[in-house]
Amino acid sequence: MKKMNMAVAAAALLLMASCGTTKKMEGAGKVNANDKKTETKADQSAALKNLAFVQKVSDNQVYTNNIVGNMNFNLQAADKDITVPGKLSMRKDEVIRIQLFIPILGTEVGRLEFTPNYVLIIDRLHKEYIKADYTQVDFLKKQGVSFYSLQALFWNQLLVPGTKKVTDADLKKFSANLDAVGENVPVALQYGKLNYTWTANRNSGRITEANVVYQDRSTSAAKLNLKYSNFKSVGVKMFPATQNLTLSAMVNNKPQVVKINIDMKSVKTDSKWEAQTEVSDKYKKVAPEDVLGKLMSM
Repeated sequence: MKKMNMAVAAAALLLMASCGTTKKMEGAGKVNANDKKTETKADQSAALKNLAFVQKVSDNQVYTNNIVGNMNFNLQAADKDITVPGKLSMRKDEVIRIQLFIPILGTEVGRLEFTPNYVLIIDRLHKEYIKADYTQVDFLKKQGVSFYSLQALFWNQLLVPGTKKVTDADLKKFSANLDAVGENVPVALQYGKLNYTWTANRNSGRITEANVVYQDRSTSAAKLNLKYSNFKSVGVKMFPATQNLTLSAMVNNKPQVVKINIDMKSVKTDSKWEAQTEVSDKYKKVAPEDVLGKLMSM
């Protein structure tokens, strides 16, 4: 049963240069000026179209501060394939909480909680817990994962690493490939060693997939793929009740693949619940070193 409640913590997270030469030719100055003017207008038009589409994608985010719902939670990793009932509770800018329960009995056996300041993992069966900030959890530290980047992924939104939310000024940082064939448009953002690509519906701007790649010369790439589906109405916006996550990374010098599927039975906006979990004094605190590697080996 320990596999069931602790394995949930394996959720976690990543120039083109051009040059040219000019050649002086008789009468070329006037032609070059016209070409430059035409090119400038084309560039401006493309930039406005890019910005308009990215704005459409950003505008799809739900307005509510709370997302709550019972769910079926499935985890596949190595020889594990576990499905248990659970609950997802999120409060904007405060907490992302995943609870796992014993089937039929409904007793909570495990809890994973992300807040802006720390990660909390509770094993209720063995009365153990891990509480650490993001720099203390080796895997999260290496990937530069923060609460706000995780929040954006869970909430089906664009994100800019190191920021609390995407502002109107940030929208220019994203590149939308409007020339892509088909009903979907890739929206990309590069940030240091992290490359983000969102797939958004051309007509609605709704995000249906997110890909994050972290590439370091000293390690193999860590990849996160998140697919969104089963959208349900939340006010005037839509929220994906089904989220399928695949994480590929090197753990203890071995390639590991973790798949987590969250299938919410309903999406509610209840606000009558406590955002902070108090851990009983009867629980033993466990060191956070190499959390992912230890949990994956269970």
